[in-house]
Amino acid sequence: MTCLIAKNLTYSYSRESNPVLEEVSVSLRPGTLTALVGPNGAGKSTLLNLLQGHNKPDKGKITIDGNELVNNRAQVALMPQRGKLNWNFPITIEGLVSLGRVNHSKLSCCELEAALQRVGISHLAKRRLDSLSGGQQQRALLAKTLMSPAKILLLDEPCSALDPPAREDFLLIIRQLADAGLSLFVSSHDWGSSLNAYDKVVALDKTVLANGSPLEVQQKLDSIDCMRGNYCCG
Repeated sequence: MTCLIAKNLTYSYSRESNPVLEEVSVSLRPGTLTALVGPNGAGKSTLLNLLQGHNKPDKGKITIDGNELVNNRAQVALMPQRGKLNWNFPITIEGLVSLGRVNHSKLSCCELEAALQRVGISHLAKRRLDSLSGGQQQRALLAKTLMSPAKILLLDEPCSALDPPAREDFLLIIRQLADAGLSLFVSSHDWGSSLNAYDKVVALDKTVLANGSPLEVQQKLDSIDCMRGNYCCG
């Protein structure tokens, strides 16, 4: 059982700049699919980088099963945004996925096949990345992430720019991974009905605006919008 708890995280890119995150607290528990939603510039990617250990918070604490994150980074894996990668690089799906093995330890064919099967692309193993659709590329990235021993997966905008069928397929895959016991924290711009696929939602805009079930978060955000006068409550 692997549980990540972040308490009161504050982070700035420099001492002279204003914080991009303030007093952010989240918990990620096994078997839970959690959405991280917020507008551009809300700090979603920054938060994921903190939780993965790539950056250190100015204030606050991150623990895994009560132990400091710095000693347990192998338990957390980050899947980056698709747009940050060069998809014209001459490599096959199986070549990309094999790069996910931590410390470059020996990879068996069975392990590679299992990762590809979990995301439904084992039949595409020999295909080059530049021949794939956006949805297939995202599945390949997810399979690469699954090659790590991590029990906590952080996915940065995995459904961005996917068409509705590909988005639904990807949500089904990550739902199955959560049901198998992994903890997934998935950032998204989507404030729509697809949030109902998640167990929990964290709404972020520099700080946590709401945290709970999809319905609870929507009600909280509606209340905030009404108080700010963004629209009429009726």
